[in-house]
Amino acid sequence: MSNLKLDRIDINILCQLQKNGRVTNVELAELVHLSPSPCLMRVKKLQEAGFITGYSAQINMKSLGESLMVFTEVTLKNHRQIDFARAQAAFEQTDNCVECHLISGGYDYLLKFVTSGVVDYQEIMERLLSSEAGIDKYFSYVVIKSPFVKNHLPLDKLFPEYVKNG
Repeated sequence: MSNLKLDRIDINILCQLQKNGRVTNVELAELVHLSPSPCLMRVKKLQEAGFITGYSAQINMKSLGESLMVFTEVTLKNHRQIDFARAQAAFEQTDNCVECHLISGGYDYLLKFVTSGVVDYQEIMERLLSSEAGIDKYFSYVVIKSPFVKNHLPLDKLFPEYVKNG
């Protein structure tokens, strides 16, 4: 966690960059009501402090062809720290596993897979089951349709103290 104290302008910069990571510094400066030089200094400060971890393109999967998204609940056989570390390493090494969440409740992990189809997904799960990942059981939820996916965090709602009133 960074010791950097964020202000309203920093949060606004983060909001704007989430919406458009390709915005020019001049355009960003206008959007956050700064001149370009201080704006660039703030963006660099946010990057160095770890608030901005990277920039990427959002891919329209439908335009590439058929794919399958699956959410998977995973329960481990054992619950020692080494078991969690081993499972997480196995999940991270699985390219088709695009999200991994350690959660509370009736199972240990919620994973998100993107695969070329059901057969591909099942092969991935069979490899994970036969590996040293320590999976006891899993349940799969095939995504039929995603009416919407938000690719930005609601920073203005999470940190309302930074939102300018009026």
